[in-house]
Amino acid sequence: MFSIGEFAGLGRVSVRMLRHYDAIGLLRPAHVDPHSGYRFYTAAQLRLLNRVTALKDLGFSLHQVQTLIDEKVDTGELWGMLRLRRAELAAQMAHDTARLAQVDARLRMIESEGHMDTGDVVLKKIPATRYAMLWGTATSYDHPTSISENLTPLYPRLMELMEQHKVPMSAAPIAYYRPAPAEPGDETITVHAAFPIGDAEVPPGAGFEVVTLPEIEEAATALHHGSMSEAFRTGQKIANWIDDNGYRAIEPGFAVEVYLDCPPGEFDKWVTEMQVPIRTAPEN
Repeated sequence: MFSIGEFAGLGRVSVRMLRHYDAIGLLRPAHVDPHSGYRFYTAAQLRLLNRVTALKDLGFSLHQVQTLIDEKVDTGELWGMLRLRRAELAAQMAHDTARLAQVDARLRMIESEGHMDTGDVVLKKIPATRYAMLWGTATSYDHPTSISENLTPLYPRLMELMEQHKVPMSAAPIAYYRPAPAEPGDETITVHAAFPIGDAEVPPGAGFEVVTLPEIEEAATALHHGSMSEAFRTGQKIANWIDDNGYRAIEPGFAVEVYLDCPPGEFDKWVTEMQVPIRTAPEN
């Protein structure tokens, strides 16, 4: 047998918590010395303690844990519940990490306000280009992980379809987004992943769309270095340049992202060209 302190150490819980479990009848000691009142536990009771701790980590109250223990939740059920909870926590962590990165980027943006260099914004003419394209739906710009989760898987799927039908890509991949509101107040956006394919033949039923983005007579462009979670920094730079030079965006909120160099997993080394179609602003 183990003393309460030894058992707490083995189970990675506090002595105070074990005393509380005893008081509510959730986990009684195997033996209590009638003279000293010292509590003692067996190694076999670690199995019950593990279940109690696991169910607490799933978000159940101690009252609910007691009910589940009494109902003898089997190992398979508990394993499945823990796997589901782990997936939920992992998704929340990814969301929080993305939000934290955006907060840091916004702080850096605020620090640079008033002395932002727009000298590297370049005015370009973008020729009409034919693309192989897949699209998905994201919740909104307020949920950056929703954009990446829905956009990123489209590229390997599109590449697989193109290889299957022997459709070669002719240049760097792109992405663009457009609002897709189903009703007033809906902030849903469509995310488009595309590869330029030139004049390549595409057989019917290839599994992807073929679209031609029209020529852009004038586009304000700039290179974005680093993760796309901070793309708004470059977007704001372009916006300042547009205002300073007497232009206006043709389609508010629309930009094309051209992924020039994207080493897998090394987001800080990405190089992306952002292109915003513009026209001369009317005189007031």
